[in-house]
Amino acid sequence: MGAKAMTAHHVIIADDHPLFRDALKQTLGVALPGASITEVGSVEKLLEALAKNATADLVLLDLKMPGEKGAASLSGLTGLMYLRSQHPDIPVVVVSASDNPSMIRRCHNLGASGFISKSLPVDQIRSAVKMVLDGGVWFPDEVQRDAAGDEMADLSARLATLTPQQVRVLSMLGQGLLNKQIAFELSVSEATVKAHVSAILQKLGVDSRTQAVIAVNRIATVDGHGDEPGEV
Repeated sequence: MGAKAMTAHHVIIADDHPLFRDALKQTLGVALPGASITEVGSVEKLLEALAKNATADLVLLDLKMPGEKGAASLSGLTGLMYLRSQHPDIPVVVVSASDNPSMIRRCHNLGASGFISKSLPVDQIRSAVKMVLDGGVWFPDEVQRDAAGDEMADLSARLATLTPQQVRVLSMLGQGLLNKQIAFELSVSEATVKAHVSAILQKLGVDSRTQAVIAVNRIATVDGHGDEPGEV
């Protein structure tokens, strides 16, 4: 029964470094013999993989994967927000070379099921993945203790109410795109974009597009410079 359950696991590794993907695949192969593992190296390929494998058991996500055109808006923590809204039943574990405490707390608040530093020993990576696949979460102990009191928790909760399309619209607003440009990228009407913007402002409790962009940039910046989010 246990062996049968193991073979059912399907894990998607999303990282733009082929050598790390291969190393992680080998690591998981030992921990999860018989598991199906899909490797992708860009945001576009990740979205394609999820479209084909909507019942995947786990996504291991590198926050700094490249993306093109509309998919470029889904890099970083915005990508995590999108995955959590689009695929709420698939746990996402962030895998990063950074171990910035503030960024790890933001991953926690935005719904990640775990955070694995690429510098972790192999046995700890295996333990973390197994814990998440068993329905748990895996974060550094100090982050789990501090997360509940993080000042970004309320904003994270508001962002978590956005639909997948609203996450994309908000991210494109942050890139400085106009409504007509967003409409073109998403293949929708300007009226639809305006409706999304209005809903975003209401959900975030702000009065303007600028305030919405400032809000998301406070939490979604992953620049690795210190403990505070980067400048807008």
